[in-house]
Amino acid sequence: MNPQLKNPKLYLMILGDCFFFVLSLIFSYLIRFEFKINQNQIAQIMSLLYWVIPLKLVIFLNFGLYRGMWRYTGMKDVWKLANASVFSTLIVMVMIYYQYGFLNFSRAAFLLDGLLTLLLTGTVRLIIRYFFQSDSTLFFYPLSQKNGKNVQKVIIVGAGDAGEKILREISENQTLNYKVEGFLDDNIKKIGRTIHGIPILGNIEILPQIVDEKNIKEIFIAIPSASSSQLRRIVEVCKQCRISHKILPGMGEIIDGKVNLKALRDISYEDFLGRSPVHLRINEIENYLFDRVVMVTGCGGSIGSELCRQLSHFHPKELILLDSSESNLFQIQNELDQQIHFQRYHTILGSIQDASLIDHTLETLRPKVIFHAAAYKHVPMLEKNPAEAVFNNIFGSKTVMESALRHGVERFVLVSTDKAVNPTSVMGTTKRITELLLQSYQNNGTRFMAVRFGNVLGSSGSVIPVFRQQIKLGGPVTITHPDITRFFMSIPEAAQLIIQAGALGLGGEIFVLEMGTPINILDMAKDLIRLSGKEPEKDIRIIFTGLRNGEKMYEELTGKDEYLLETTHEKIMKVQVSSLPGSQENAESAKILLQNQLDSLFELARQNDQQAIKRKLKDIVPEYKPD
Repeated sequence: MNPQLKNPKLYLMILGDCFFFVLSLIFSYLIRFEFKINQNQIAQIMSLLYWVIPLKLVIFLNFGLYRGMWRYTGMKDVWKLANASVFSTLIVMVMIYYQYGFLNFSRAAFLLDGLLTLLLTGTVRLIIRYFFQSDSTLFFYPLSQKNGKNVQKVIIVGAGDAGEKILREISENQTLNYKVEGFLDDNIKKIGRTIHGIPILGNIEILPQIVDEKNIKEIFIAIPSASSSQLRRIVEVCKQCRISHKILPGMGEIIDGKVNLKALRDISYEDFLGRSPVHLRINEIENYLFDRVVMVTGCGGSIGSELCRQLSHFHPKELILLDSSESNLFQIQNELDQQIHFQRYHTILGSIQDASLIDHTLETLRPKVIFHAAAYKHVPMLEKNPAEAVFNNIFGSKTVMESALRHGVERFVLVSTDKAVNPTSVMGTTKRITELLLQSYQNNGTRFMAVRFGNVLGSSGSVIPVFRQQIKLGGPVTITHPDITRFFMSIPEAAQLIIQAGALGLGGEIFVLEMGTPINILDMAKDLIRLSGKEPEKDIRIIFTGLRNGEKMYEELTGKDEYLLETTHEKIMKVQVSSLPGSQENAESAKILLQNQLDSLFELARQNDQQAIKRKLKDIVPEYKPD
C-alpha cells in the first residue's frame, strides 16, 4: 500500500483543489455573463459539477500533482499544473461537443474555467511555499537577506545565470552565513538593474570602492565562460582589495553540470587557460559505452582516474579498475564509491606486464572497451631507466593489446602523448612504438585507436605541483630554459575528449586533441607566483637550470610525414600519413619486422644494456634523436 495514502495532508490537498475546481467553474460563468446568470445557466453549472470535478481530479492525479510537497513547488510543478489544466479543459470541451454539440453552452466559459483552474490551484501552491520558506522566492519575488553579527557580506562578480544560482542558494539556505550586497558586471545594459531585488552596482573596476563602502569580506567570481584575459583582469582587481576571492570553475570541471556554492574554489592556474568547454556528443558516446563492461588500465593516475570519473556518467554496465599502485587504486575506488556513488566496479591490483593476470581478467570479466592509460611518463626518470620504459610502455601495452584481440574486445583506446612525435626521449620513443604496434594489430576484429595530446595541468608529472612546492618553500623556482614552451589542457578536458575520440574511431586511427597555443613555462611560473600573492624576482627568484636529458624546447603534434585532418568533432583531429600506403604484403612484412625488432629490444632490456636499448629504439623509430 502506498504510504502516502495514509497521509491526511493528501486528502486536504485534494479537497482544496476540488474547492478551486468548483470556484473556477462558477466564476467562469459569472465573468462570461457579466455576473448576470439565469436559472437555466445555474442548472447548467450544477449538472456540470457532477462530472467535471471528478474528471479534473483524475487528470490531476495522473499528472502526478499530489506526489510532491507543495512547500517545495517550483517552475517544473507549475508547468505540470499548466499542462494538466489545459488537458482537462480540452477533455471537458470535447465531451460537451460530443454530447450537446455546444448547444446553449458557451465555449468562452470553458476557456475561462481552464485559466481560473490554473490561477487558483497554482497560486495556493506558491503561497504555501512562501509561507514555509520566508527566505525563498515567490515567482522571482525578491529574495530575503540575512542579518546578524556572524553574517559575511559578499559581492558576486558576474550578473548572469551562474551568479543568479549562487544568490538563490545563499538566500534559500539558512546555514550559509553570507549576505549578498550586490553584483558587478561589465555589461552596461545590466548596470542599475536588479536580480531578485539585489542591485547590479557597476563594472568590475569599482570593486575596490564597493569593498570599502560596504565592508565586503569575500568576492565570488561567477563567470564560467570568462576568457583567460578577462579572468586575469578580474583577478588583478580582486587582488587590490586584499580579501578572499573564490571562482566558479568552467562547466568542463563541473561534471554534473550543477552550479552551486560548493563548486566555488580558490583561483588556480588552470582557470587562466581560457579553453572553451568541451561539447560532448552524448548519444555517440553512449552508443559504445552504455551497458558495456569498460576497463581502464592505470586507473589511479591523473588521466586514468579522471577517465573513471567521467565514464561513470555514461552508464557502463561495470568498470574494471586496473593499477599497480595499491594506494592509487584504493583512492579512485573510494572516490567512486563515496563521492560519485558508483558501485559497479571491480578492482584489479597488478601490472599490465603480467600476461596471466591480464588474460584471466579479460576472460572472466569480458570487457568490451579498454582505455589503456597505464604507462611510465616521467621523461628524465626513464632516461636513466630505459629498460623499465621498454618493459612497461611497450611490452605491457603489447600484452594488453594481444589479450584484447583474443577475448573479443570491441574498442581499444590508447592514451598517447605529443612526445611520441619526433622523439628525443626514451619515453616518447616507447610511446611511438606503442602507436606503431597498435596499428599493426588493426583489421583483426578489435578497433584499435590512439589519442595524442600534450601536458595536462595538475597531473603527477606536471610542472605546476613542482612550482607550487617551490613557491611554498620561498623559492627559487627552477626552469630549464627561458624559451621552453609546452601545450597544456585540463585533466577533465583531456579525459572527455579521449572518451569522445573512442566514439569516432573506426580502427587504426591516431587522433590528436586540439591543444591551442603553446604556453611559455617562464610566463606560467610568473603567473603562479603572482597567484600566491608574491612578485616574481622580488619575493621569489627564478633560476634556469638547462634542458634535462630527453627534454625538448617545444612540443609537436605531428611528425615529418604526417598532417592533420578534421573530424566531425571540432577539438579532435586525425593524423594522416603523407606517404602512399603500401600493399597488404608490405604491411604484413612490416608487422613481422616490427615483431622481430621488439624481440631483440626485449632481450636487450632484460640485459639492462642502456646504450644498446637506445640504439635499438632508434632502429625501430629512425626519427628518434637521443642525447
